[in-house]
Parts: sequence; C-alpha cells; structure tokens
Amino acid sequence: MAELVVAAAAQAPAGGWGAAAPQELLERLKDYGQEGAFALWDELAPEERDFLVRDIQSLDLARIDRIVRCSLRSQGAPVPVVEPVPESSVATVDDRTAEDKERWWRRGLKAIAEGKLAVVLLAGGQGTRLGSSDPKGCFSIGLPSGKSLFQLQAERILCVQKLAARSNDGNTVQIHWYIMTSPFTDEATRKFFESHRYFGLEPDQVTFFQQGTLPCVSPDGRFIMETPYKVARAPDGNGGVYAALKSKKLLDNMAARGVKYVDCYGVDNALVRVADPTFLGYFIDKGVSAAAKVVRKAYPQEKVGVFVQRSRGGPLSVVEYSEMDAAMTTEINQTTGRLRYCWSNVCLHMFSLDFLNQVTNSLERDSVYHLADKKIPSIHGYTTGLKLEQFIFDVFNYSPSTALFEVVREEEFAPVKNANGAPYDTPDSARLMVLRLHSRWVVTAGGFLTHSVPLYMTGVEVSPLCSYSGENLEAICRGRTFHAPSEISF
Repeated sequence: MAELVVAAAAQAPAGGWGAAAPQELLERLKDYGQEGAFALWDELAPEERDFLVRDIQSLDLARIDRIVRCSLRSQGAPVPVVEPVPESSVATVDDRTAEDKERWWRRGLKAIAEGKLAVVLLAGGQGTRLGSSDPKGCFSIGLPSGKSLFQLQAERILCVQKLAARSNDGNTVQIHWYIMTSPFTDEATRKFFESHRYFGLEPDQVTFFQQGTLPCVSPDGRFIMETPYKVARAPDGNGGVYAALKSKKLLDNMAARGVKYVDCYGVDNALVRVADPTFLGYFIDKGVSAAAKVVRKAYPQEKVGVFVQRSRGGPLSVVEYSEMDAAMTTEINQTTGRLRYCWSNVCLHMFSLDFLNQVTNSLERDSVYHLADKKIPSIHGYTTGLKLEQFIFDVFNYSPSTALFEVVREEEFAPVKNANGAPYDTPDSARLMVLRLHSRWVVTAGGFLTHSVPLYMTGVEVSPLCSYSGENLEAICRGRTFHAPSEISF
C-alpha cells in the first residue's frame, strides 16, 4: 500500500488532477470491488478530486477488504454453545477474607512501586447522549467539587502513586497513563489536559493516541460515500485499542518502561478504581493472562453483557444482552437461587503485556468485526449501512486463562451514559452513588454528617487525593462534623 501511495502522489500534477482519474488507483479499487468511490469523478472540482485521491490513498485497501469479507461472512454463523461461568473462575465477595484482601493490596502496591503497571483509558466517546459535544471525560456529574471524570481518575492515579511510594520507602512512583481518543475527541482532550495542567500528573507520564477508523459499508460491502469526494468512516469500536496500541508501538513503549501488567477501563464510570492495587495483586496471584471485574446482574432484563464459558472447558467470553434469549436471561441456578448467567461485564480489565502482544496478532489475523446497522450520512442523505467495530472484550476469546473478580456495584460501578431524566445511568444517579459511598467512608472513620435535605438525596465527597478506597481518613474525620453536600479535601 505504501508503494501505491507514493506512486499515486508522484503522478499528481502541480495543478491537481485533470479530467482522468489516476488509473493505477482506480485499478486498485476495482481489484476490491470499490471503484464506485470514483463514480462522480467527472463532476468534481479540481480541489475535490485532490481530496478524494488523498482520502483513498489513506486507506489500507487490502486490510479493509479482508475485514469486510470476513465480517460479512460471519453473519448468520451458528452461535457457539455457551455455559455458565464455573464458580472456580470467580473470586466472589463472600469468599474473600480480610487476609486475602490485605495480601493482594500489598502485592499490587509492590508491583506498582516497581513500575510494572500501566493504565489504558478508553476515552474516544463524546458526551452526545449527555447533551454535550465535548469528550465524555470532560463531563462533570455535579459533585460538590465540580470535578470532571478525567480529574477524578487522574487524582486516583496520584493517590495510588502516593500509597505505592509509602510502601517503597518513599521512593518516587509513576504510573504511565495511555489515553485512547478518537478523531472526534483527540484535540479537545489534549487541550483539556493542558488547560488543567494534567491535574497534577507529570505531562510526560500521559500518552494520547487515537483509535482507528474504518469505512462504513453497504450491506453488500461497498464503501458509502459521505460526500462525492469523501468515504464515510466511523471509529473502529473500543476494541480498536488493541490495533492502535500495536500500530503506534505503544506495547513496545510499555515493555521499554518495564511494564508487565495493563489495567484497561472505560471513561464513563464515576467510581472506577483506576490502577486498583487489590485487583492487580489478585491478578498476579492467579497467574492468568486476563482478568475482569464483574458485578452481579441487578435483575434478569438488565441490558448488560455477561461472561459465559464457550462450551464445556472452553474460554470465558462475553455475550451481549441482545444475543441472549429470554430463557437464558431468566434461567435460575437451583442450588444458589441466583441467575445462572449473572456475571456482568463492566469494562474493568487487567491483562498481562505478553498476552496483549500475542492477541493483537490474533485479532488482526482473524479480522472478524461486529457489524452495527446504523444510519450513515451519505450523498443520498442518511442511508442504512454498516459500521465495523471490535469490542474491548473480544480478546477474552483468545485468553488461555481468565479470572473474574466480583466487586460491589455500589462501590465501583457508577456508569454515566444517559442524560438526566433517563431511568438509569445518569449523572444524577452516578453522583448520588459517589456521595453515598463517601458518606459511609466518613462515618466509618468516626465522622458525623449534618444535612438540610434528606440524606438519601445528598452526601459528602471525599477527594481522591485524601483517600483511594476509604483508607487513611481517621485523622481527617474522627470527631468532626461535615455538612452535606460538601467536598472533604486536604
């Protein structure tokens, strides 16, 4: 493809393309059945022809053709037989002892102090459903501090660094933060971090990188043209993180830093425990390739994907809610009285760096993407077409060993997906979850609360710079009274 780009560029005359389309590029498009991209060439102005040529040159046609063919061919394939996740694969809250938690915490902090953990944030989405065109991480859920999701997460990293340094004789600890943006959020995200001085982090410990995009196609695999001189494209899904890490040599960058483990999560969770030492310690203890935090489904019809086992003895993977029939969503384990398929995927993952290096090659080789029916902007108005996406959880199909780590929903999962007024996953619901959790921390630490509205409607916010998960608050809170709503900080 590189030779094609050079050759086509070399053919471009100083004044732009004339009446004839560049023959070599047109023949290349014909090889893949995409010559329709040049259908309106004769009607284009010279600058539009130049734009179209550059747009097509930027596409890896061979790779895209492979992805489109493999993905279309996978439609209608038999769904693999699945079974519930074996109990032995899940570390449940009930089975966890205080000794387990202390051991995992210390082991995780030790690995962090040794520079073995990197954090990857999936932040390519805009806050469109929240009523904002800004990157979702810029959004404030209305906490007393007014902090954005980005700031809350950055300060949790700062807190973990401080805790790890204390466990390492006070030596400086730095966790590298890799932030995946999209073409729609990249510039705004970078500017947001710069304008907020990286929220106290060192600028050189934050790396921004963009996920890829792929052409939108018709049901028969032809490119949809957004304009007569531009192919319609869409981001390649949050699972595009793997190809992006590989293509931008960031996996090599991690290895050069001495990283062994990678914490990966989505931006739209107000309670996410970024770089969680307990989860990392558990992951190291289990010696697996991949792990995920899970919560129990709140009710059978909850619209979340769940972990399953692909056939008896097969790998753990995720089945989307839309792929589950009514019988599967409501099936009860007669021994426990709970749902058989109950372990919800909440996009909180841990991987070994070795596994990520292996799986990126496997994903590229297999080239099967999820096909999403969408209304695509085109020269004919909005038209029905397909977006090609990979999901972050696709890699579990390739993992030789996966462990699940149950967490309490009220402590670690406050999704921010819908605008206020929706029935669930709103800024208001997430804010209340944060305030209620932090209020419990304060009372446990010996503090008292006063409030002018019912306590179930308010609470206090504990700055992540004070406490990561409720620890070390006695000196701040014992015997003191705090009026809700307010922020407790240094």
